[in-house]
Amino acid sequence: MEKPKSSARQRQLARQSRQSRQPMAVRNSDAHPQKPFTGISLNILQKTECKHPTAIKFVSLALIVLILLIVVLNIFFSNRLPPNVFILDNAVGGMPLDEAISLLESTWAQDRTMTLSSETQEWIVSPTQLGIHLDAEASIAIAMDVGVAGIPFGVYVDPVISIDRDRMLQFLQYLSDEIYDPPVNARYEWRNNSTIGIPGQVGTELDVDATLNQIYQSLAEGPQFEFLLVTSTITPPSGNPEILLEEAEKFITAPFELSAYDPFSDRSFSFTATPETLGTWIEASESQLVAVQETLGEYIETVNHSSEVDLPENTYLDLTEVVQSVNRALSTRSNSAQIMLRSRPILYEVNSGDTGYGIARKAGIPFFLIEQENPDIDLSILSPGDVVTLPSRDVTLPIQVISNKRIIVDLETQTLAAYEDDELVFNWQISSGISEAPTSPGVYQILSHEPVASGSSYSLCGEAGCGQWELNWFMGIYEVVPGLVNGFHGAVLLPNGTFLGGNNVGTPYTLGCVMSRDDQARQLYEWANEGTIVEIISADYPPQSELARRVINF
Repeated sequence: MEKPKSSARQRQLARQSRQSRQPMAVRNSDAHPQKPFTGISLNILQKTECKHPTAIKFVSLALIVLILLIVVLNIFFSNRLPPNVFILDNAVGGMPLDEAISLLESTWAQDRTMTLSSETQEWIVSPTQLGIHLDAEASIAIAMDVGVAGIPFGVYVDPVISIDRDRMLQFLQYLSDEIYDPPVNARYEWRNNSTIGIPGQVGTELDVDATLNQIYQSLAEGPQFEFLLVTSTITPPSGNPEILLEEAEKFITAPFELSAYDPFSDRSFSFTATPETLGTWIEASESQLVAVQETLGEYIETVNHSSEVDLPENTYLDLTEVVQSVNRALSTRSNSAQIMLRSRPILYEVNSGDTGYGIARKAGIPFFLIEQENPDIDLSILSPGDVVTLPSRDVTLPIQVISNKRIIVDLETQTLAAYEDDELVFNWQISSGISEAPTSPGVYQILSHEPVASGSSYSLCGEAGCGQWELNWFMGIYEVVPGLVNGFHGAVLLPNGTFLGGNNVGTPYTLGCVMSRDDQARQLYEWANEGTIVEIISADYPPQSELARRVINF
């Protein structure tokens, strides 16, 4: 049976009836009183407790997301660098380790530079030049430990470097040569017809040890790419020009002559300079005037290359010898200085018919010296057009030259003539080397004195050994080979008790020496000083000096 629908009025009455049956609040003094405020507080607490589970859920969810993010990042960056990491201005965050290492090494080797500066100069160098090396792997290992510290603003990691002390010291010593500015002593000028003194100037040098320590200290504080070099000043030994001003004026105003002697042609060449030039040659030292190599060198360079100076071909003035000679003149207050004119090596083009020994005789240089100058050439096999280097002729004059004495030997006429101060002193017949062991022509000098010397040859050798010759009044003049010397001598006593050539002269008898009669050999021995020039001429080697030309015209 269908239940009848209730009207709205009926539903309202029913609700009122239920409400009327609920008990009413009664105030009772014996019971706990009702507290409306507490009821309200409980309602609020009930509402808060209702919201708290949502907050817990939110925080828990955030923690879970963060943990998952860390796990994901850890998995992603397990073989990569953490994000936002920078080394040497390179963004290496997130890069694979091997790529990051390669990038750092490339940057260090190719792009990174270091600046070294003094007060007046600056050098840009690579770290490797300075001995500073990057440990890329160690740098990356440190970067791996930063974790997420680079999020969000980035983190910079200092590179790990090492120092090669020896390499750094070597480079600083190289720089010390670049930086070195020598002190300048007081100098002089000829100006307005008077000598003017110019005060000296301090010099500069690099303090290598102090610079090395400073670089070490700077790098200990962290990566540095600019370093200040430590320099110190050098006080000149003599900075006051007034002390030697009077002496300087005497040198500048007095005529000064520099002469160069050519021992081959027996000629001297003289050079003078104006007061203006002479003033630039000198400076003050602690106790006397000395030559200034730089300015004197400019003058000598001009002389050596001047077409107006009539120097023999392939000759020159040696600057070191000029400076030494001028210093001697200054110390003795002399108005002149003397030096030797030096010869340069030359190139010889082989002609048809030339042999190594033939070239040696034409050049006036012992064969073994030409061999030494041409170690890559077999002088026994020469062809026209080959080029042979001939050493400087100075090799035949190893000791100080005596310029006022000269001995001339003519191999063609077997004669000897001796001159002192251009005057003939001796003139006699000699015997030179036989064709199998000829005397070498050239310009030589007396090298030694031995009253009695020993000699030998293969022809004197037998089963009992090699016999010895005794040579009276021996004076060495040149080496045939190292250790074997040819020279002048008198009578030669052979092992059999006889004399070489029957004690006669005028025909080649010797094995390369120049033999005189015994009494004449003694005269020559006692007259000739070590250093006396000996000019040996032949058909292969024409006269070099005017005195030798006189001998030919006898």
